[in-house]
Amino acid sequence: MAWAGTGMIWTISGGVLSSKAFGQGAQANMRAAFSFVQISDSHIGFNKEANRDVTATLQEAVNKINALEHRPDFLIHTGDLTHLSKPSEFDTLDQILRSAKVGQTFFVPGEHDMLTDNGRQYRERYGKGTKSGGWYSFDHKGVHFVGLVNVIDLKAGGLGTLGTEQLEWLKKDLAGCASDIPIVVFAHIPLWAVYPEWGWGTDDGLEALSYMKRFSSVTVLNGHIHQTMQKMEGNIFYHTAMSTAFPQPKPGTAPSPGPMKVPAEQLREVLGTTSVNYVPGNHALAVVDFALAASSSPEAALERAGDAAQVQIDNFSFAPKSLTVAPGTTVTWTNHDDIPHNVVSTEKRFSSPVLDTDQTFSFQFRKPGSYRYFCQLHPMMTGAIVVEDTSRTP
Repeated sequence: MAWAGTGMIWTISGGVLSSKAFGQGAQANMRAAFSFVQISDSHIGFNKEANRDVTATLQEAVNKINALEHRPDFLIHTGDLTHLSKPSEFDTLDQILRSAKVGQTFFVPGEHDMLTDNGRQYRERYGKGTKSGGWYSFDHKGVHFVGLVNVIDLKAGGLGTLGTEQLEWLKKDLAGCASDIPIVVFAHIPLWAVYPEWGWGTDDGLEALSYMKRFSSVTVLNGHIHQTMQKMEGNIFYHTAMSTAFPQPKPGTAPSPGPMKVPAEQLREVLGTTSVNYVPGNHALAVVDFALAASSSPEAALERAGDAAQVQIDNFSFAPKSLTVAPGTTVTWTNHDDIPHNVVSTEKRFSSPVLDTDQTFSFQFRKPGSYRYFCQLHPMMTGAIVVEDTSRTP
């Protein structure tokens, strides 16, 4: 692929789901019952070195959609529409997507769309008619589509989660479908365990997938990891989409996930996606295996401070991971990553706003104790502040 902001054109004919990337000379199958488009991770508002103009690359994706010979029935966006959940970012996304020549657009949120208000603004804009946290389903020309939300209430060190309420709804929703109806499920974080060390998976995803074993054709579409991965297990085909904003490293090839900087002349190549094909019952598509190296992280350090102490946020890690201070110490966290993070107490004793690059958050620890915390956007990031009164002698 020689351009950025790519997406996938999906066609369905006789229960057979096929996809091809834009720009590969691929038009929708003339005999297809219908086609739809998937794009993901636009991150409108991101303006760091990895891509200074994510608005332009999203617009390129829309231009490719509009250049298709046959208009797709609809577009699915699999989350992280915005970077910081700002109203202006949602407005920009809306303006660009309104120009897409598709019948309708469906959304699911990413964690970046839930930053400031736990998704209230997202649901007001895109969640009309959805259930509780924003999940929903619909039928289109003999195919049943399910949009799931797995970015609410992310836990320290954990993965994406669907939750009991959504799982119960999903079980009831699928119970009304005949086993020969093709099922397409889409959510932001992969429902399968891509790389748990980086939070790339859904904690209760296997339970959701267990409800789909009786169907002859199940396709699961996700984003979040900003790269194409695919595999087939039995009747279920998994596909993750590239971002229209910036790439991320392959699992285990870097100390952490995050925007991957490449030479400007290569950006439009690394944002490309490849072709995939799916035929129910055809096992020619083998499971795609990746050699996963152990994720490196800074050594946990023990430091003492008097009136002030520092924790650096870098490479998706808190350093030092464990910091010991005296009562009355003010601890300051500074975000050095190109991606936003926050600092949230697991016991809800303190919580920072979302910290963009070089922004800081400070909190004074008055009482002795152990204060565990994590990044709510990236729950695999955890740390602890230990407050000890060293003036007392045994």
